[in-house]
Amino acid sequence: LLAQAGYTCALSGKWHMGDSIRPQKSFTHWFAHQGGGGPYYNAPLIRNGVPYNDPGYVTDVITDEALAFLETRRGEAEPFCLNVCYTAPHSPWDRDNHPADLYDSYDDCPFLSCPDVPPHPWQINTAPRGTGERRRAILKGYFAAVTAMDASIGRILDRLEDLDLRQNTLIFFCSDNGMNMGHHGIYGKGNGTFPLNMYDTSVKVPAIVSRPGHIPEGVVADQLLSQYDLFPTFLDYLGLENPHADRLPGRSFAPLLRGEAFEQPESIVVFDEYGPVRMIRTRTWKYVHRYPYGPHELYNLAEDPNEEKNLYEENGPGGIVEELKARLDNWFCRYADPRLDGAREPVSGKGQLGLAGPAGKGKRAFDFDLWYIDADGQPRTK
Repeated sequence: LLAQAGYTCALSGKWHMGDSIRPQKSFTHWFAHQGGGGPYYNAPLIRNGVPYNDPGYVTDVITDEALAFLETRRGEAEPFCLNVCYTAPHSPWDRDNHPADLYDSYDDCPFLSCPDVPPHPWQINTAPRGTGERRRAILKGYFAAVTAMDASIGRILDRLEDLDLRQNTLIFFCSDNGMNMGHHGIYGKGNGTFPLNMYDTSVKVPAIVSRPGHIPEGVVADQLLSQYDLFPTFLDYLGLENPHADRLPGRSFAPLLRGEAFEQPESIVVFDEYGPVRMIRTRTWKYVHRYPYGPHELYNLAEDPNEEKNLYEENGPGGIVEELKARLDNWFCRYADPRLDGAREPVSGKGQLGLAGPAGKGKRAFDFDLWYIDADGQPRTK
């Protein structure tokens, strides 16, 4: 839609939605990662349709390509949309994958924001984790990856200033998932456990919006907003028509960006990236439903913001569970495409192999481990 409206669209970094070789969705500048993650040095990338491995630090390489694109905008009148998609701060987090000075800068860090608690009973075996010095080594690598990304974003902002584009460029910084670094005893995101989890530390993401002189500065918004709100928000902010307003979920929060009144939504829905775990939350309550048999979860976020006490068993018929489950069902009845709905897929969070639903022609769509429940009621893999 932006390309149709005259925008030059560019990607530098992670695409991870299939067919990374060829430019997708009307992108005319296309520098993509071959997959969705991997080593920080000698990373698998794609330039001009040719896969290759780049010896540089991939966060810097992605940034350099973004800066090169911005240079092509010098003196140009037409608008642009630049997607800079880092693999950071995804694992690997070992010292050899990050600049030594950044890694070593955290030698004395106490990592107070990362709980050191016993492992979650659902923690999968493949997630990087450990105790003592091993835990510190993991956190140093993770923090180094974040620091390198922050520095690269600073370089992009500086270039926009140099090109006199800063005040005319809407900058949106966001992530595609949260991350547990010891939180709840988990290392990883939603698929860091089996069954997959929906803790706030897994599903809440950073979101920073900036356009000096146009967007209110120094404001922290606490409204319930979702990734599926981004599409209508960008179109609204740019004054473009949304041809899918009746078909897709999401509402524009562009009024927030303009400093106008914005009506708080009652709830938001989150569903896991593969299949049968779905969540709805209000300002006070969070309900997690796992098809078909559970386990289900209910948290009072006002009284238990760290989601430590599951209240599901304490809420019988007619309670808040029924209300939230009804809202969740109605949301999916309205918006889900049954040909793509993953609620019946046998997934364990390892990744998607091919097309889901009828388009997959019967082939297995998701990579998964064979799990079973042991005598203590805990999930195990064979």
